[in-house]
Amino acid sequence: MSLSASQSLLRNRVFVVGVGMTKFTKPGVENARDYPDLAKEAGQKALADAQIPYSAVEQACIGYVYGDSTSGQRAIYHGLGLTGIPIINVNNNCSTGSTALFVARQLVQGGLADCVLALGFEKMEKGPLALSTPNRANPVDKHLQVLINKYGLSAHPIAPQMFGGAGKEHMEKYGTTLEHFAKIGWKNHKHSVNNPYSQFQKEYSLDEVMTSRKIFDFLTVLQCCPTSDGAAAAILASEAFVQKHDLKSKAVEILAQEMVTDMPSSFEEKSIIKMVGFDMSKEAARKCYEKSGLRPSDIDVIELHDCFSSNELITYEALGLCPEGQGGKLVERGDNTYGGKWVINPSGGLISKGHPLGATGLAQCAELCWQLRGEAGKRQVPGAKVALQHNLGLGGAAVVTLYKMGFPEAARDWKLLGSQQPHQIN
Repeated sequence: MSLSASQSLLRNRVFVVGVGMTKFTKPGVENARDYPDLAKEAGQKALADAQIPYSAVEQACIGYVYGDSTSGQRAIYHGLGLTGIPIINVNNNCSTGSTALFVARQLVQGGLADCVLALGFEKMEKGPLALSTPNRANPVDKHLQVLINKYGLSAHPIAPQMFGGAGKEHMEKYGTTLEHFAKIGWKNHKHSVNNPYSQFQKEYSLDEVMTSRKIFDFLTVLQCCPTSDGAAAAILASEAFVQKHDLKSKAVEILAQEMVTDMPSSFEEKSIIKMVGFDMSKEAARKCYEKSGLRPSDIDVIELHDCFSSNELITYEALGLCPEGQGGKLVERGDNTYGGKWVINPSGGLISKGHPLGATGLAQCAELCWQLRGEAGKRQVPGAKVALQHNLGLGGAAVVTLYKMGFPEAARDWKLLGSQQPHQIN
């Protein structure tokens, strides 16, 4: 037996047994809560969902982008407990939340822990993202050079220029239209109307999306994610832990999860689409499909990284939902919403739900767990059995995760007993 084959036999199954999050809110408002309060709410909700005490948690992986070292400890010490467990702080730009999830999953899968908390939070400044340490090399300086060489650089915020450039390249290469991108913003705002956790819950017409305030080039404000304050958490557990604590009815299994970082194509192909992470996402998805034996057609519900409408469309292609260049046709067919092939970003996505960087990946996880458990209320995707999560950070890292109920028979029995209720915000 090969080493890789023997290793695969040793891997433990991993389950999400509890999730929780705060409502995402606009930063800098009066009476805005600080990050320890946000983390406390998300963590307590996840523990309550799992019906376990914090003392059962053996390790914690805490994600945030803006903040001083050991903010993860401060976030949970006085809100959840002082049990002396290892606490690992992670920072991976906009994929920070799913990076915390990734580290927690590895700990359980490798048999190093039976119960791990993954928690992410962010308390942000108003306005566009900015470097917190300008006296050293910018971690995306080489990425930026690709943009500069192709389209130049203006005084506008950097992120919209990068993802706007990717959209522009897609239009030039494949004939994608402004309306294709705008329809994604329209769809995500429409979805968020039914999400009480969402920063925005207002529906707009397509014309309002297209004519709203311009952020950069064709990207209007209703096609861009806002800055946000918020937190989200997930409790990951081994099969032995699930059995011991009788958690089978709500346990969501992580079928496959892959993180991929930049490859030469990000820099060498003179493509903005590649520079913003297309190949990272494509490779992470390919590996997940290979490991799980699933195909895109097996998926029912997707939460993906729509930091800008252009990135959602490009990601359709990276995830294999359609051939490269045909994301616009997928939009036209309505295969990204209720009644189509997939429901993509039923939460409202980053564009409408909000994007507190460290929390986003775990909020995506929470939404998909609620969907698979049949607890998503008015935004429930009918009959959702398989879910895909995609979280992307420039600099860079893409994390793709596949989920399904771990014990479908137990979940069915639980539903028949009438225990299942739509998830409500407290």
